[in-house]
Amino acid sequence: MSSSSFTSCYRLLSYTKLISTHISHSRHHEALAVFHHIHSTLALPLDPHVFSLILKSCTSLHRIQLATSLHAHLTKSSFLSNPFVSSSLLHLYGTCISLSQALQLFHQTTPRNVVVWNTIISLYAHHLPTALQLFHSMDIPPNESTFNPIIAALAASNDGSFNAISFYRKMITLNLKPRLITLLALLPAAVGVAALNLVKEIHGYAVRNWIDPHHQLSSGLVEAYGRCGSIVYADSVFWRMRDKDVVAWSSVISAYALHGEANTALGIFRQMEVAGVKPDGITFLAVLKACSHAGLADEALWYFRRMREDYGVEPSSDHYSCLVDVLSRAGRLQEAYEVIKGMPVKVTAKAWGALLGACRNFGELRLGEIAGRALAEVEPGNAANYVLLAKMYASVGRMEEAQKVMREMKERGVKATAGSSWVVYSES
Repeated sequence: MSSSSFTSCYRLLSYTKLISTHISHSRHHEALAVFHHIHSTLALPLDPHVFSLILKSCTSLHRIQLATSLHAHLTKSSFLSNPFVSSSLLHLYGTCISLSQALQLFHQTTPRNVVVWNTIISLYAHHLPTALQLFHSMDIPPNESTFNPIIAALAASNDGSFNAISFYRKMITLNLKPRLITLLALLPAAVGVAALNLVKEIHGYAVRNWIDPHHQLSSGLVEAYGRCGSIVYADSVFWRMRDKDVVAWSSVISAYALHGEANTALGIFRQMEVAGVKPDGITFLAVLKACSHAGLADEALWYFRRMREDYGVEPSSDHYSCLVDVLSRAGRLQEAYEVIKGMPVKVTAKAWGALLGACRNFGELRLGEIAGRALAEVEPGNAANYVLLAKMYASVGRMEEAQKVMREMKERGVKATAGSSWVVYSES
């Protein structure tokens, strides 16, 4: 190699490292400026790695015109045969232009290694039928990264938890090793079907493979154990964590709130404050739920005020709904209604539903009528709201109004769904 060629390669390597550093710190404008400098001013020969990096910046900055120019250049230079370049281009098309054009580009791409397949499957993860069709049409063996987006998408879909777990089992039968991202995707599926044994399996695997100390997984395990009925394990995982961030504190408070242990939940919140961790909206939602389960209406009002005054957290519709629920459960129905009337955000079905349910329990027909009519507008397809209001009328002998509500329900085509239940069966 001549000295001039060596110098050019060294300079290109230095600039490539600089571009990579900018991108890793989300300084995409700076990365593009360096690219423009070496391409137009220095006229250095560029390799595929540089283009795969620059395409990431184009994606982040939504620079479609520059990307299409690069696409033309890559086609002429035959760099599209590099799987990392083609996968970066696929990701740009799927993210910034359209999924259909990304799929068309994918079918034109040769050769297609697992990186390219993973990119198109990940892009279509929120269009599960197509993602699964692509998965089953793979002409090469999948790897761990092939499974992760599909498991996550299945876990997030309606009634998809069992399918996500089944997909995970398929991954194991192929002797593929789950990674952190796999476990994070799988935890919601385990929670979705209250599969405590699977949560324990995930936890055990993480410990054996040194993934356990990761704070995001630990916080997820705290939440999963709490929601699957094991407050002891949730508490144990939490207190073993070295770095407890706001997510971890919120998860353990929520776990105790879910189990009706309000005093413990509020005690942990006070420990959180002492530890100097600033609570966020999710933390206060857990605190309000703890108050709700224990009927601590005055405490809920106090924490609700503190949320804004002490920590600058603006209440969302969920916070207001939870406060309405606390007051309603305590029989303070007029106060609950005043909270609803004063909400600066959209009143949700949760708030009206909490008030209607409490009006039924306490025999408050006037506010029950208001809540019932509001629910008919906010949630017109929920049969339970009509039935509950009709029962209220019937309980005080106003059969004509009760029948009118049921007729209205039928006229709107609303049908009551049959009751159902499920169990998770395990031989272990």
